[in-house]
Amino acid sequence: MTLNIFQTPDEVIDAIAQYFVETANNAITARGKFSVALSGGSSPKKLYELLASTTYADSIDWTKVYFFFGDERNVPQTDPESNYLMAKNALFIPLYIDAANIFAVDTSLTPNEAAQKYAEQIAEFFDEDEMSFDLVLLGLGDDAHTASLFPHTEALNEVTSTVLANFLPEKQIWRITMSAPMINDAKNIAFLVYGEGKAEAVHHCLEDEENIEMYPSQLIDSITGETVWFLDEAAAANLDIDTIE
Repeated sequence: MTLNIFQTPDEVIDAIAQYFVETANNAITARGKFSVALSGGSSPKKLYELLASTTYADSIDWTKVYFFFGDERNVPQTDPESNYLMAKNALFIPLYIDAANIFAVDTSLTPNEAAQKYAEQIAEFFDEDEMSFDLVLLGLGDDAHTASLFPHTEALNEVTSTVLANFLPEKQIWRITMSAPMINDAKNIAFLVYGEGKAEAVHHCLEDEENIEMYPSQLIDSITGETVWFLDEAAAANLDIDTIE
């Protein structure tokens, strides 16, 4: 695990954009394509907008990038809460990404059917290759959840690399999410976290004793690759570290 800590959110976003570009280009050079699982939320939106800007838009051959989603809300793809819609507006449309390169969760199906179909699509994409994304982007909730792996939910018990429908009893809603084993099979995992409101969750994930039911993000650590955290000083404030990059 690697921690990268910066003074401001803007510096965090720029650093992870550079990391995204480097990781993409390394994958394209090595294997001719780059597979990435995107995260939803407001923080990743700023990253996607930066990647689509003139600063980075020409830094990657986007025709060789294939987009997936680490999780999705059980809402239509036209709903403002849709992770797909956010990525579409912030990244896909500005960069003219071909529809064939975008793998969205089919939320017109039931949650269980959507999860099963998405798992099948992922398996078909990798075909005979190892089912390992080049990069999985993740955020961190105030309750220490990541993707849609929420505290005290059934998905935390999944031991296979798959996609799940996960019910959140407190909110009475469904989410579709990659399992922790599927995320951990990735070659690279990157957490994007900033703001003082995340400081307690960051501390729980990185420094508390293991308690998966309470802090699901503790499940995540790349098995054979690299897990990198991009934090601002506010989010890292509760960590017991001395060095600030």
